[in-house]
Amino acid sequence: MGPESGISIPSPPRNPSSLSWVNLSRNLILAYQSLGVVYGDLSTSPLYVYSSTFIGNLQDHQNEDAIFGAFSLIFWTLTLIPLLKYVFIMLGADDSGEGGTFALYSLLCRHAKFSLLPNQQAADEELSAYKYGPSMQVATGSPLKRFLEKHKTLRTALLVVVLFGASMVIGDGVLTPAISVLSSVSGLQVTEKKLASGEIVVLACVILVGLFALQHFGTRRVAFMFAPIVIIWLVSIFSIGLYNIIFWNPKIVRAISPYYIIKFFRETGKDGWFSLGGILLSVTGTEAMFADLGHFTALSIRLAFAFVVYPCLVVQYMGQAAFLSRNPQKVLNSFYDSIPGPVFWPIFVIATLATIVGSQAIITATFSLIKQCHALGCFPRVKVVHTSKHIRGQIYIPEINWILMILTLAITIGFRSTTLIGNAYGLACITVMFITTFLMALVVTFVWQKSVLLAAMFLVFFWFSEGVYLSSALMKVPQGGWVPLVLSVIFMLVMYIWHYGTRKKYNFDLHNKVSLKWLLGLGPSLGIVRVPGIGLIYSELATGVPAIFSHFVTNLPAFHKVLVFVCVKSVPVPYVSPEERFLIGRVCPRPYRMYRCIVRYGYKDIQRDDGDFEEQLIQSIAEFIQMEAGDAQFCSSESSSYDGRLAVISSRTIQSSSSLIVTEREDCDGIESIQSSKSLMLQSLRSAYPDDENPGVRRRHVRFEVAASPGMDTGVREELMDLIEAKEAGVAYIMGHSYVKARRSSSYLKKLVIDMGYSFLRKNCRGPSVALNIPHINLIEVGMIYYV
Repeated sequence: MGPESGISIPSPPRNPSSLSWVNLSRNLILAYQSLGVVYGDLSTSPLYVYSSTFIGNLQDHQNEDAIFGAFSLIFWTLTLIPLLKYVFIMLGADDSGEGGTFALYSLLCRHAKFSLLPNQQAADEELSAYKYGPSMQVATGSPLKRFLEKHKTLRTALLVVVLFGASMVIGDGVLTPAISVLSSVSGLQVTEKKLASGEIVVLACVILVGLFALQHFGTRRVAFMFAPIVIIWLVSIFSIGLYNIIFWNPKIVRAISPYYIIKFFRETGKDGWFSLGGILLSVTGTEAMFADLGHFTALSIRLAFAFVVYPCLVVQYMGQAAFLSRNPQKVLNSFYDSIPGPVFWPIFVIATLATIVGSQAIITATFSLIKQCHALGCFPRVKVVHTSKHIRGQIYIPEINWILMILTLAITIGFRSTTLIGNAYGLACITVMFITTFLMALVVTFVWQKSVLLAAMFLVFFWFSEGVYLSSALMKVPQGGWVPLVLSVIFMLVMYIWHYGTRKKYNFDLHNKVSLKWLLGLGPSLGIVRVPGIGLIYSELATGVPAIFSHFVTNLPAFHKVLVFVCVKSVPVPYVSPEERFLIGRVCPRPYRMYRCIVRYGYKDIQRDDGDFEEQLIQSIAEFIQMEAGDAQFCSSESSSYDGRLAVISSRTIQSSSSLIVTEREDCDGIESIQSSKSLMLQSLRSAYPDDENPGVRRRHVRFEVAASPGMDTGVREELMDLIEAKEAGVAYIMGHSYVKARRSSSYLKKLVIDMGYSFLRKNCRGPSVALNIPHINLIEVGMIYYV
C-alpha cells in the first residue's frame, strides 16, 4: 500500500481510537470522491456487454444455458482481474502514491539500470522520493538483473513495451467516449418513437463535441457532480438487477458456480471462445483504479470497489442474465429492455450522464499520460495548462484534446455500432492489462525483492487468464480490432522517434563538450570581453560546457560577467519537492564567476510560470557561495575538478540564513519596473513597445542587497556584490536553435527517422523557450547543426 494510504504522525498519538477514526473517515471521503473519477467507465459497461457477447457468433446459442454461462464468465472475470489482481495486488505497487504503467517503469529504472535517459546523476538518488522499499543493495547480485542491465537491446525492448502500453491507453481515450456515449443514446431505439441509427449517431456526435469543448474548464470545476451521478447510477443498476432477479429468474444465482462456464463452452465450442471479446468489456476501465491512484489512496479505492462497485455490477449482470434467460430475443438492447417502464426515462438520463463522467475520466487520464511521456523524453513538447491552482495533476492539453475529438468522431461516424467499437475497445484494454502484468512481475522481483519463482507464478497465472481473452480479441482485428493497433503504432512511432532523436542529440552534446582547459584559457588576450549582466545558458547537459557556448563565443567574442549553465531535467520520481529542486555548483574557479544550476522535476510535476525563477536562482547561487566558503571540501579542491560537484540548495535554508536582503515592490506600468537595468536601449525598446496583452498590469520587482555581516569573508562579499550588480544589469537567456541531421554515412532508415520524422516533430511542436517559460525579449538563440 502506498504512502498516501494513511496519515503519518511524528509523535505517538494520545488517543489511538480517535486517530483510526480520522484515518478511516479520510479514506471514506476519498472513496466517495473516487467513485466519480475512477469508476465511471467500469460502471457503465452493463450497457453493452451482453449485446456485444451474443451479437455475432452466439446468435444461434441464445438460450438459458449459454446466458447462464456468460454471466458466470462475467462474474469470475470481475473477481479475478479487478478484485484479485488490481485491488489486492497492483494497488500495493505504487510509486510514492502514483500508479500506472509509467509508475511501474519508474520504479524499475530506480532499482535497476533500465533507463535510457542519458542525463541521470548520482545526486538524483539522494532525492527523498527516490528511495522505495527494501535496501537497494540486496538484489544487486541477481543474475536476471545483471543480464537485463548488460544488454541494451533488452532495455530498449522494455521501453518499447512500455510505450506500446501507453499508446494503447491513448487509444482507450479515443474509444471510451465513442462506445460509452453511443451505447447510452442507443436507448432511444427502444422507445415508442424509435430513432434511426443515423439520428442516434448525430446525437452522440453532438454530445461528444460538447464533452471535448468543455475540457478547457478543467475536471475539478464540475467534479463535485461526478460522484453523486455515479452513485445514483450504481444504486439504479443494483435496484434494477435485483428486481430482474426476483421477477424473471431467481435460479440465476446458481450461475456463480464455475460449472456453468464448462457447460457454456461445451455447448458453444469455438463460437464461445470468439465471444470472449464481449465478456472482456465487463472489465474495461479497470486500469483506471491503478492509473488514478495518485489522486486518492490505495485503501480508499479498495473500499469503493469492494463494498460498492463490485456488488452493484455483479447484481446488475445477474439481473440482466435473468431477464435474457426469459427474453433471449431482446439481447440487442438488453439493458434498456430490462428496465421497468415507469423508470425508463430517469434511468436513460442517468445513463447518459454516467457515460459522460466515464469518458471525462479517461480523457483526463490521457492528458496526464501524455505529460508523463513528455517528462521521460518520449513525447514532443505540447502546451500543458494547469486547470487547478490547488490540486496538482489536473491538466489540460489543447492539441491532444482536439486530436482525440477528431479521432473519436471519426470512429463514431465510421462504425456506427457499439459491437464494432467494442471489438476495438476490448483489444486495447486487454493489451494494457497484459503489459501491466509483465511489468508487475518485474516489480515483484526487482523492487519487492521476492523470489523469481513467485514472480513467475504471478506472471503465468494472470497471463494465462488474460491471454485467453487476448487471443479472442485478436480474432476480432478484421471487425474493428485494427483501430487500436493502428492508433497505437502511430502514437508509438511518434514517441519512439522523439525519444531516439532526443537521445542522439544529447549524445552529440555529450561528445562535443568544451574542455575546461579551453574555458579557463578564455581571457582578454584572446579578445574576449565580459559584458555586464547574467547569462543563463540553457543546455540538456548535466555536466560539462555545451558546444553552443563555444559556437556563441567564436562568433561573438563576448559573454556576461556572470554565467550560469542551466539544465532543466526530469528524474524518474513522481514529484520533486521545492526544497530539493535546485542543484548548484561551480564550473570554473571563483574569479571566473561561472556556475551550474540543475533544475529537477518529477514526471508528474508541472513547470509553472511563477515569474520568480530569476530571483530563486540568484538566492540559490548566493546561498551556495556562502555555504562553499565555510566548506573545507569545496575550498580544498583543485580547479580542474570543479565541474560536476553540486550542492542541493533548499528554499527553507535560503529563507532562514540567506546572505541577501530581498526587497519587493509592485509597479503599475512596465517602464518603472525595469529602471534598475543599465541598458538604456532595452528601456527605450520596452517603452516603445508596451505590453499590449496586459496593459497596466502590476509587476513584481525584486531588489537584492548584501546583508551587513562583520564576519563575512571579503571574497564572499565581493562575489555577492558582483552577482547583485550583474542581476541589476539584466538577465539574458542563451539557447541553441538546433537543426538535427543524420550523418551522410548513416543508413537510409536512420536518415528517414532523423531527417524527416524527428525534424517534422521538432518543427511542429512547441519551442523549448516557450516550454521553459523564457521571456522572448531576453532570449538569444545560437544556431547549431547537430550531425547525429
